[in-house]
Amino acid sequence: MTLQFEHLLTIQIGIEYTDRIGETPYGWRRNDAINGEFEGPKLRGRVLPGSDDWLLVRRDGTFNPHCRVLLETDDSELIIMTYSGIRHATQDVLDRQERGEPTEPTEFYHRITPLFETASEKYDWLNRIVTVARGQRVMKDGHSVPIYNVYQVL
Repeated sequence: MTLQFEHLLTIQIGIEYTDRIGETPYGWRRNDAINGEFEGPKLRGRVLPGSDDWLLVRRDGTFNPHCRVLLETDDSELIIMTYSGIRHATQDVLDRQERGEPTEPTEFYHRITPLFETASEKYDWLNRIVTVARGQRVMKDGHSVPIYNVYQVL
């Protein structure tokens, strides 16, 4: 059996501010307050305040985002998007990304698994789907931030 995918949305994440928690037993931890916008064939809107990423940088250099994101659609519906994932690359690629230099998506691995929750009747179908996403990195406001292309698994 072959899996099929359909583009659900593209979301661009920005960082409002970062709380640096520091070294923990699991690795280096920080919390990023995030903002952003999203757009897809069936929905579009913005990331609301209060959304955040509890990022863990493991001792092996792998990044693990753990996000809770509140989305507001352009028709004023609220959707919770939670995701975790993995990002890793060679140190050279990570350094280039942090400096804002371009990198190709083939130079690093950046995947997340978003889940959605909503009380909206219009977007109720989001409560019953599985999605995966591939991330890219771009510079925004002096930070290297992700853009995710999110796909529904059909």
